[in-house]
Amino acid sequence: MARIIVVGGGIGGLAAALSAERQGHEVVVLERRRAFEELGAGIQLGPNAFWALDRLGVGTDVRDKAVFIDELRLMDGVSGKRMAHMPLTGAYRARFGNPYAVVHRGDLYEPLLRACREAARVELVAGASVTGYAQDATGATATLADGTAVTGDALIGADGIRSVIRAQLVGDGEPRVSGHTIYRSVIPMEQVPEDLRWNTVTLWAGPKWHFVHYTIGGGKYLNLAVTRDDGATVAVAGEPVERDRVLAEFDEVGGTPRRLLELGQGWRTWVLCDRDPVGDWTDGRVALLGDAAHPMLQYAAQGACMALEDAVVLGGFLQGCGTGEIVPRLGRYAAERHDRTAKAQLVAREMGRRLYHASGREAEERNAMMAAFSETELYEKVDWLHGFAPPVGPIAGAVR
Repeated sequence: MARIIVVGGGIGGLAAALSAERQGHEVVVLERRRAFEELGAGIQLGPNAFWALDRLGVGTDVRDKAVFIDELRLMDGVSGKRMAHMPLTGAYRARFGNPYAVVHRGDLYEPLLRACREAARVELVAGASVTGYAQDATGATATLADGTAVTGDALIGADGIRSVIRAQLVGDGEPRVSGHTIYRSVIPMEQVPEDLRWNTVTLWAGPKWHFVHYTIGGGKYLNLAVTRDDGATVAVAGEPVERDRVLAEFDEVGGTPRRLLELGQGWRTWVLCDRDPVGDWTDGRVALLGDAAHPMLQYAAQGACMALEDAVVLGGFLQGCGTGEIVPRLGRYAAERHDRTAKAQLVAREMGRRLYHASGREAEERNAMMAAFSETELYEKVDWLHGFAPPVGPIAGAVR
């Protein structure tokens, strides 16, 4: 049995802790905030996420509050016409073995947090701001801002896109600012006209803008997210913004998306950031996970899914792992995950450019390309993402 330090108590960090604990290891999770909580709005979960959640033993709890949507729908934001749609019911579920769903981030986070609190070998420590790490032949140590040292056999950096652990391990500076600004709002469903209550994830793509909306909270809320390719150069995270400013920023948006946009209240804004893929996420007894390892733009809807996959694969490599085997096991975990996550990072960028924000001739070519795909061809396009289920062995309840 090893003692694993997890830096970061978000979705990826809790999933990693649960995954390692399921293999019989002791885990301490260090969270810089004063409480374990998840902020934010809606999140999309592909079948690959449910594969991971089931392995972690929380799949049923997440399903209980998820909204299982009927299709992904891509609309031309200028003409209002449908470009393409991908059904997500019968044939899709039969092919990928799990549903596609949308949830509030809290409805994903809470089952993970509850499972960690109930786990005998997981210790959750809030208000623990990590400033760096050290290691030697016998262990790894997280250094806290108050001078405290927390020591274990391995350390997993799951502390997000501005990871302190990554800064020391990789040293690649600040995240890349994408130049895209997103505005998010969540509104009660009773405020939404009945003719706009669609059981879909719908994306309206326009010239240098796109708008996504879908139901969350078990059908109680509508999640709105509208993005402008505006060349922003300064990172912003969760700042409140006036409704009138959002409406003015997207004054060219009309028709159905305009009706939805005007429903939004309590808007907040972010400037989207990511990082380039890197060759190695490990330094001896230290490894990265989730956004600390491979932060990606939202356009493939796979950020949380990839973090959950990371956690399960990590747990698979920690199965039966003694303290003397930590270094090679972490190296194998990172090698296993690198190519897949790097591809997801780069595909997400390209989707934002080619699919979501195209204009003129590029938009016409996009529309023709998407319209030509059959249902089966669309499934084949996403097979590498949604059909992920590597043979890492069952871990839920493996050791009790």
